[in-house]
This record gives sequence, structure tokens and C-alpha cells, in this order.
Amino acid sequence: MTTINQLSKKNIRKRKTRITAGSKFLKNQGLINPQLKGVCIRVLTRKPKKPNSAQRKIAKVKLTNGLIVDAFIPGEGHSLQEHGIVLIRGGRVKDLPGIKLKCVRGKYDLAGVIGRKTSRSKYGTKKPKTK
Repeated sequence: MTTINQLSKKNIRKRKTRITAGSKFLKNQGLINPQLKGVCIRVLTRKPKKPNSAQRKIAKVKLTNGLIVDAFIPGEGHSLQEHGIVLIRGGRVKDLPGIKLKCVRGKYDLAGVIGRKTSRSKYGTKKPKTK
């Protein structure tokens, strides 16, 4: 609690802004954009927290505004490499602590998921041609 002396000097405490998931994370960084472009610095894997077990693929991305963030790469298999250009959006990954952003599949250097039949729009896959 502030004392009367501190209040009289107009040294009122400021509230800290919380970083929440997804596009709110981008808004807290002073951005209104729902997506942001960036360059992939490194592609790595991370283990999820208990009780899950896997190797989740993530990319360390340097955004156009200079921020360096970790973003999840959704879907099975990818061809993303260092210096690849990606588009990121909000959306946290429940079993990866600290990962609050996702890469958009099918945009720039991150290709869509091959052979995907359901939920294609989320994974950047075109409609298969029928004869």
C-alpha cells in the first residue's frame, strides 16, 4: 500500500500488463495486427508437459517489429528451415508452456500439410481434385 507521503509526491504505482495467449500477446506488444510476418531463426522440438509425450515442433521467429518469439508449427511434417519466411498468428498450445503463437500453414515458406482431408483450411491444404 502506498503511504500518504508517496501519494503526495504523485508517485502512484502503475499496474503491470499481463501477457495472455495469442493475438492478445501481440496486442500487449503494442500491435493491433492479427498476424505478423517473421524470419525463422531456428527450428527445434520441445517435449510437452505431463501426461503427454511427443516431440512438438516449434520455430524461433524474429518478427518484423524486432521481437524474437517461439511459434508452434501445426500439422504433421513440415519443410521449414532457417531463414524461411513465416506468418504467425495467435493461439496457445495447451501442453507447451510459454508457447502462445502458431505458424500459419500454406503461407510464404511454410507449405500446407500434404494429404490432409479434414480441417484443410487450418493446415493450408487445397481441395483435392475429383474426376
